[in-house]
Amino acid sequence: MKNKEINITKASGEIALFSPEKLRHSLERSGAGEDTINEIIREVEQNLYNGITTKQIYKVAFGLLKKESRHSAAKYRLKNAIMEFGPSGFPFEKFIAAILKYQGYSVSVGEIVKGHCVNHEIDVIAEKENHHFMIECKFHNLPGKNCDVKIPLYIQARFKDVEHQWKNLPGHATKLHQGWVVTNTKFSGDAIQYGLCAGLNLLGWDFPKGNSLREQIDASGLYPVTCLTTLTHGEKQFLLDKRLVLCRDLCEQPGMLSVAGISRQRVTEIMNEASVLCKGEKP
Repeated sequence: MKNKEINITKASGEIALFSPEKLRHSLERSGAGEDTINEIIREVEQNLYNGITTKQIYKVAFGLLKKESRHSAAKYRLKNAIMEFGPSGFPFEKFIAAILKYQGYSVSVGEIVKGHCVNHEIDVIAEKENHHFMIECKFHNLPGKNCDVKIPLYIQARFKDVEHQWKNLPGHATKLHQGWVVTNTKFSGDAIQYGLCAGLNLLGWDFPKGNSLREQIDASGLYPVTCLTTLTHGEKQFLLDKRLVLCRDLCEQPGMLSVAGISRQRVTEIMNEASVLCKGEKP
């Protein structure tokens, strides 16, 4: 059977044709070498069958990549790593705040803000120069879950109530106030259409093209500790519970690994992997 004829099943349940080019592109983003990429694609193609899930394809590719380079494997699993933040969503809010801080914004997380009608708990507030943003983070810990139009409709209503109050603050009359919706998955077509029409800033895993969440993470090098292939699930959760979300946090506080009860030998292995991600180097 030719590869172009093979249907794969996405996490959403949608059926699509297998694309070796898409697999190659995702492996290239991880920093893997050309020989490694070609070997992985050959192995994946040998295991293809109609109806194979993207999860199964990922498992094969990730396993092979991990044998060649843990640093590349860590980057390759970025989307899954963010989903490991857990059901509370708080680390995701802190993660988004860290990206904005890296971009020069002053940020605060989880503030109660007075609106014109009611008070609102805002996930992230970001300010820089003449810009003042109210940011709501919609975290999903399962693949295939998208943000539909109800989310930006709801956020826009909240933002308008807050904006009414913000404009009355001293020096805010001429500032640009904007509501944001940030998600680690995708937006539906209606959600994008409404967001653009209403003036909301939408930031999703692959939206907008050229400045998506994934692209901003790669550009900033702010990878989450959940990317690390040398950590167990329990160890990742321990670090998140200590509000240590970024690999850069770990590079600055390596002693937290000892606090977690990790052996000296494994601490060295973990820090070797983390240090490459911290520096944004190619493996």
